[in-house]
Amino acid sequence: MHSEYFLKKYEIEAKQWDLLLDQLQYAASYSPFYKDLFEKNQLDLKAVKDYSDFQKIPVTYKKDLETYNDQFLAVPSREVIDHVTTSGTIGKPVSFFLNEADLQRLAQNEYHSFLMTGMTADDVVQITTTLDRRFMAGMAYFLGLRQLGAGIVRTGAGLPQLQWDSIERFQPTYLIAVPSFLLKMIEFAEQNGIAVNQTSVRAVICIGEPIRYKNGELNALGSRIISAWNIELFSTYASTEMSTAFTECQQHRGVHELSDLIFTEILDDDGNPVVAGQIGELVVTPLRTRTMPLIRYATGDMLTWHDDICTCGRNTKRLGPVVGRKQQRLKFKGTSLFPQHIQESLNSIENLDLYLIEATSDEFGNDIVTILIPEDQKNEADDLKELLQASLYVTPNIQTVERKELEKLKSPKNARKPISFLDRRSAFHKR
Repeated sequence: MHSEYFLKKYEIEAKQWDLLLDQLQYAASYSPFYKDLFEKNQLDLKAVKDYSDFQKIPVTYKKDLETYNDQFLAVPSREVIDHVTTSGTIGKPVSFFLNEADLQRLAQNEYHSFLMTGMTADDVVQITTTLDRRFMAGMAYFLGLRQLGAGIVRTGAGLPQLQWDSIERFQPTYLIAVPSFLLKMIEFAEQNGIAVNQTSVRAVICIGEPIRYKNGELNALGSRIISAWNIELFSTYASTEMSTAFTECQQHRGVHELSDLIFTEILDDDGNPVVAGQIGELVVTPLRTRTMPLIRYATGDMLTWHDDICTCGRNTKRLGPVVGRKQQRLKFKGTSLFPQHIQESLNSIENLDLYLIEATSDEFGNDIVTILIPEDQKNEADDLKELLQASLYVTPNIQTVERKELEKLKSPKNARKPISFLDRRSAFHKR
């Protein structure tokens, strides 16, 4: 247990501020991109005394990483050990690099994250996500579990039969998994006479998809999982650029910020901080990173935050679930919504096992939203329209597609995880 997270709030903030100033100085000294940025904007880092001074530093965007990728490298290339890329959910995948210090930091991050869930060295953990395909998270999980001393089963992504065989063979107590894949595991178990509630698994670290609403209650996806499998679900939130994961503790009241590893801001469209409970864009400054430091990096993720003391005793800031990505915001028939809102409605339909949300533009540049479903489930279309109208107050178009074709669309070549939203809008990259 890391005692720093249990200090008084002002003590945590003071320690975090010192680390933030160190990170600013490091970036200004060693990162070509930030050297140039600070000089062009005539920023004197010695004059950064409080948050209002820090806000004068321009925000860094994904397009900056895409355009000036190599200029973010702050160490000699010979020091780079791990070569990874971002997921490419928004825009093209970007190269990202880690040296030995960053890999140790990554291990520390996951070590503390796993401790929050109650995991110990006595547990065996099955990693059902890829450790290859230039995926940072897979390596992070492995390193964190090594530091914790837990047993590790590296099954990799997919293959429900292999997952269940490994569960029977190695008796893992925790899984690390994408929530929607758990539904496929449950379906396989039901078809093959596997009693899921009589296995060794008691909890899952959920990655890549939200399983809770803003109020902390399980959403449709989370509810469907636990209705069939009596396990505890832990939310997480992370990205390659952040080099940091936020994880729920056992109280399930939001994912905790690791205050010694990252500094977070939640900002409105004008760049001003929003109050706790309001939705804003998450902007991050990872702390103690060395290979590719980022200062005030805009994640594009829209979420809320909480500053009250968690009942677990930690005084660190907590984030709510991502309600959508800023660039994916839709304006459909006069209603503003995120693909996530549509997903939550679709996930509540038990008979719908496959879908894809597609956004296109009409001749006037207006957003058109279409739900692609398998042709063999076309009988669900009318119920689907009714549900979407009731929950979203608008009805997207429903289109049937041959199942194999839809499966290919959901799992593009070289993708590290299935997609649920396909943005084909003509003005998408101009937003």
